[in-house]
Amino acid sequence: MDVATANQKAVEAVWTSYVADSGYDGPLVTSFAFGDSAEMADELGLLVLHGPKRATASLVQEFVAEDEPLPRAGDRCAVIGGDGRPMAIVRTTDVRVGPLSSVDDRFAWDEGEGDRTRAWWLEAHTRFFTRQCAAMGLTFSEDVAVVFERFELVWPPITT
Repeated sequence: MDVATANQKAVEAVWTSYVADSGYDGPLVTSFAFGDSAEMADELGLLVLHGPKRATASLVQEFVAEDEPLPRAGDRCAVIGGDGRPMAIVRTTDVRVGPLSSVDDRFAWDEGEGDRTRAWWLEAHTRFFTRQCAAMGLTFSEDVAVVFERFELVWPPITT
């Protein structure tokens, strides 16, 4: 989940600004970087800020290994870049757990990566999750348990 170590001071400053601007009075659940490299964290973070990325997928086993709860609708999280600085605050809108093979066309589209097709999504995530399973000492399978999470960008505010 975390590629880079979050710059806690920067995350706290952004969170304080978000709370002051929005009036939200709940907690910041976590800070995370997308992917498994600084470059991927930056690339995918920019898709949240300036593009179509409104979903993400993670291995259930990642949450278990890090003793973290699964995301829940309403959670606010800081998306950090490859340098550990916050890029965005997102609010989880929907969570589903299922086998990797259960991804549908809509989720692949909402994840906003590649050509946004299910075929592209499955190929890219099979490679990614295979690397992650190997790093955790697990054997990858097409039925590996995945957290399919949708979210919305809540900071910085979208201006029209």
